[in-house]
Amino acid sequence: MHELGVVFHIIDEVELVAVTNHVRTISRVVLELGEVSTVIPSYLTDCWMWARAKHDMLKDCDLDIETIQALSYCDDCKKTYPTVRYGKTCPGCGGSNTWLERGSEFMIKEIEVEE
Repeated sequence: MHELGVVFHIIDEVELVAVTNHVRTISRVVLELGEVSTVIPSYLTDCWMWARAKHDMLKDCDLDIETIQALSYCDDCKKTYPTVRYGKTCPGCGGSNTWLERGSEFMIKEIEVEE
């Protein structure tokens, strides 16, 4: 389960931002997570709940996950289509000359602090 390592990375980044900005308590972190990022949201949330308790500035911090739809692009017919539904085969022309345009991202979008 690499989600625990991902959570440690998130915590490190969030704490760095907090310290740099003289913040004592973080109340919410919003992540953008691509559909095909290989991170399982429920595992990530479980790991977050466990790890946040070990960090004073995060002990009551919520984690919100926003899903980014995976989209692929077909170089043959120049159309974009939902990757999860169709995989590497373009539903428009049936070709396989496709590539993932978005949906593998993993980004910290927002950090909400208490004033």
